[in-house]
Formats: sequence, structure tokens, C-alpha cells
Amino acid sequence: MVHQALLRISQFPVLSTTRQQLADHVLARIAARHKTALFFANTNFIVKCRFVLDTLPDESVVLVNDGIGMDIAAKLVLKKRFADNLNGTDFTPFLFGQSRVPLRVFLLGGRPEVTARAATHAQQVLGQDVVGFCDGYAGMRNTPELVQKINASGAQVVLVAMGNPMQEQWILDHRAVLDANLLMGIGALFDFWSGDKQRAPELVKKLRLEWLYRLYLEPRRLLRRYTWDIVIFLGQCFKYR
Repeated sequence: MVHQALLRISQFPVLSTTRQQLADHVLARIAARHKTALFFANTNFIVKCRFVLDTLPDESVVLVNDGIGMDIAAKLVLKKRFADNLNGTDFTPFLFGQSRVPLRVFLLGGRPEVTARAATHAQQVLGQDVVGFCDGYAGMRNTPELVQKINASGAQVVLVAMGNPMQEQWILDHRAVLDANLLMGIGALFDFWSGDKQRAPELVKKLRLEWLYRLYLEPRRLLRRYTWDIVIFLGQCFKYR
């Protein structure tokens, strides 16, 4: 296990570590052919994914902090800080870059055209061995066939882009029958890789305001997440402190 602290946010044991330590840990588990489910716990995850608690403690399930909301909760409730800000959008390409050889990657989720372009990005720009991909719509109707397809591909890493809580539930439901060593819930990552959505400017990211930029671009979809759901999140943090 990564030798860093676990900070309990609303009962969730969230690992406080750096991206380098996390990458080293994950790559070591892949090399040893151990299975890992890696979840990026932001405020939306804490509110919608309480079923994940039923799987814990389990060293094969790793939760890391994603976003300024988690930092605020740690400071208010625990009087502590997370070692780093970890999110799937930034960590995934970093992880690939830390591997000495290309990883065999399968992409799952998203609209068909978006997933296809994201697969091209992972192969041509990030230099990984994309062994297959499947959209989150028609391609997922036959789950046994999909599992067989992923296993036949020889994938080491499966990136699951369905959003909270669907991606986490899918990973937990199917990890036992998948041969892949790393299953990651990565939200909107394929949208960014495909060019369908834009990341915030660097200054906005440095100021930790990327959430505000996304709210500006998608107000109807994200307004509840960044208003009422934040109230629920903070209420849960204090309730289970």
C-alpha cells in the first residue's frame, strides 16, 4: 500500500498521497498482476457513491481526493490537508508517462464518436497500446460479451467513463470477472481527449477554479452538482466527522 495517510471524509478512507507515489504504487501492482480499482473521490462521488463503503476495507480499492471541495472538507472537519490534488483527467496521462513501456488500454463509455477519437488520442498522442474500446450505449447491451471482449484484448488497464455513480458501480460489479489489473473511473476524460470539451485555461486550473469554468460551459447539467449537492456533501462530512 502507498505509505501515506488516510483521511476520512464522510466515512470514506481517502488516501492522501502525491501523484508520483500513486503512479509508482499502481504500476507496481500492474507489474505484480494484482487488481486495483482506482476511484477519484470528489464531492459528487461522496454524495452519490456511498455504496462503495460496502466494499471497504479492501486494499484493492483505492480512493484519492479530487478537487477543492475535498480540500475544504479536510480542512474544516479534520484540520488537515491532502498531500496533492488528484483527478483522473490529469493523473491518467501522468501514469502513462511514468510507465517504462506502453500499457495495454481498453476504453469504455462515452458516445461512439467521442470514444473512437479518445482511443486515437491515447494511441497516437499518449503512446499507449489501445487494445480496444466500446461506447457507453449500444456497445454495452450484452455485458457477458463485453467482458469477454475486454479479456480477449489482453487489456491491463480499463478506463471507464460513465460518470458517478454508474462507472463506480460497473467497476465493482465486474472487477471479479475482468482480467485487467487496473480499473479506473475517469468521468469526462474521453470528452477532453476527443476535443469534444475544452479544459479550463492554465491560470484557471492553477487557481483551482476549473469547476467554475465547467459550470460556465454546462450550467444546466452541473448547476445542481455545484450548489445543492455541495450542501449535502458538507452536511454528510460534519454528520460523519
